[in-house]
Amino acid sequence: MKHFVLGLLLFLLLVPNSFSQEIKRNDEYTFMFYNVENLFDCENDSLTQDDEFTPDGDRRWNFSRFHEKADRLAKVILAAGKWNPPVFAGLCEVEGLQALEVLTKQTPLRNYNYKIIHKDSPDERGIDVALIYRPELFVPIDYQAILVSDPLNPEFKTRDILLVSGILNNCDTLHIFVNHWPSRYGGLMETIRYRKLAAGILMNEIHKLFDKYTKANVICMGDFNDTPEDESLSVVLNAVKTNNSELKGEMVNLSSEWMSRSLQTLKNLYSWQVFDQFIVSDYLIENSKCIKFQAAEIFDAAFLVEPDKKYGGVKPKRTYVGFKFQEGFSDHLPILFRYKLVNY
Repeated sequence: MKHFVLGLLLFLLLVPNSFSQEIKRNDEYTFMFYNVENLFDCENDSLTQDDEFTPDGDRRWNFSRFHEKADRLAKVILAAGKWNPPVFAGLCEVEGLQALEVLTKQTPLRNYNYKIIHKDSPDERGIDVALIYRPELFVPIDYQAILVSDPLNPEFKTRDILLVSGILNNCDTLHIFVNHWPSRYGGLMETIRYRKLAAGILMNEIHKLFDKYTKANVICMGDFNDTPEDESLSVVLNAVKTNNSELKGEMVNLSSEWMSRSLQTLKNLYSWQVFDQFIVSDYLIENSKCIKFQAAEIFDAAFLVEPDKKYGGVKPKRTYVGFKFQEGFSDHLPILFRYKLVNY
């Protein structure tokens, strides 16, 4: 399996022109979300808490390690798309535009002309969300960074929610929200209010879209730091597990069924959890002009995990084990939305 994956990645790198950029109705297309875990550049930003990921920091983060990580992440993105690299990928835990430019221009992704949509967030560590996209397949028409603030705590800072609206395959308009909600660091109960806050802000923005565009095609992707069953998603965002027969602007959590999988999107000690999710409007999966939804899935290729000697089973293969650098990727597994074209 390892040799097959490495062979596939080498093929993707060496013969990109063998993939036609012509839009084909029978081809399978992919949207992706990936928490890339600490894709920091090497420069010290005096305005953020990024000292750990600098040459003099605890992790001895340097140019070579930065580029190696970017290269490995790029190969994950290409492998996830099979023979047709993702139309777009939402990313989180990226430190700014420089890291994104290295990822898209100095790795195998450069062969696919990925463009970047990004804005610096107020997060204290300096990590952001972003969207990279293939301009021949997706054409942005508007984007905005939505501030997640706390009226009761002016000092609270977290990642913005990125909203990108654009034309897919010269056929249909999509409204994409890229999320990285406040973490559980500091305790589940102590931080739950902040994720509910983010959910309320996201829900308000979705309602604005539905008020403006009848039957809007909405995709919410991200690391929500809650599972589909937690209150922020099931109650505040009101994301249902399955779509009913009547189209009425419900948000459907395509990731709910992953809760019963043995491998989910990240692992905490003994248990896997579903924090990375796709939540979409029912119009997108039932009434889109050009999308025929195929599947939402976790990309759990064998090369992305390693044996978990402490807690059993396997775990995501990270860039660091403690402070030891290894040939890893992220503490999260990527997630995918696969579709084909219809009425095109």
